[in-house]
Amino acid sequence: MVGRLIPHLPMRPLWRCRNCGAEWPCQPARLSLLIEYREDRIALMVYLAQQMTEAHHQLAQLNPDRRVDLTDRFLTWARARG
Repeated sequence: MVGRLIPHLPMRPLWRCRNCGAEWPCQPARLSLLIEYREDRIALMVYLAQQMTEAHHQLAQLNPDRRVDLTDRFLTWARARG
């Protein structure tokens, strides 16, 4: 029997990967996103900013006393280098 592939997508409202349990976007998700958006880095940054905003609101509801900066987790890694 062939195992079912589980994509590396966020499990809301925890924002952990459904596949590996790491904080999303996990390394496999980052690689997948870079490949998917390889021709349009601006669209990738817009998508990630939208996801970061949603994560910020949901995580703040789960932990109202804990402020977390999600910039590195969602955006810094995706910036164009060079």
